[in-house]
Amino acid sequence: MGRRNQKNNQWLQAHRRDYFVRQAHQLGYRSRAVYKLQAIDQRDNLLSRGIRVLELGAAPGGWSQYTAARVGPRGLVVSVDLIAMKPVPNVHFLHGNFTDCAVRNSLIDKLGAADLVLSDMAPNITGIRGVDQAHFLDLLEATLDLACVVLQTGGNMLLKVFEGHEISAFRSRCEHSFRQVQVRKPPASRSKSREYYLLARGYTGHDCL
Repeated sequence: MGRRNQKNNQWLQAHRRDYFVRQAHQLGYRSRAVYKLQAIDQRDNLLSRGIRVLELGAAPGGWSQYTAARVGPRGLVVSVDLIAMKPVPNVHFLHGNFTDCAVRNSLIDKLGAADLVLSDMAPNITGIRGVDQAHFLDLLEATLDLACVVLQTGGNMLLKVFEGHEISAFRSRCEHSFRQVQVRKPPASRSKSREYYLLARGYTGHDCL
């Protein structure tokens, strides 16, 4: 327990010193993760005024804050999470599992056809890499299936993934339904982390494999 507490304290100290943590706090963002989305958006012009966005895994709401500001009052942001989230102005939040039929139907009713699907989701970690990767792949598959339902032709998808040989098959599925699939590793994504993002652009309208 002593070693675990020491590691936790070291992590907390490093977290508080983190540039992106301090910036998020100063500017009123709910998490440092907002700077991951911002960097990708600035590079790839994902967000613009008036578009319709579905965000999965929204809590605590940093991405929702940034997305709502970028799409403006004429745009629409529908955010979903299993974890309750404090309201974000101009964001429609649904509390629940997006794979549940009732939640899925509600988000489709509110959203209509989307221009962009965002996901910064990750499953609860067990510490068993094979189990965690399998759970994460299930999330990715469910996200892609939903994206292929809600995206209009030409729409885009950005989602977090973790390194692993299983990801290549998932990326192939994305390439079947999108014109282009690219890898992004924004500066706010810690260098030691296995996470990166897949940016799938130009939904073709083809059904998911």
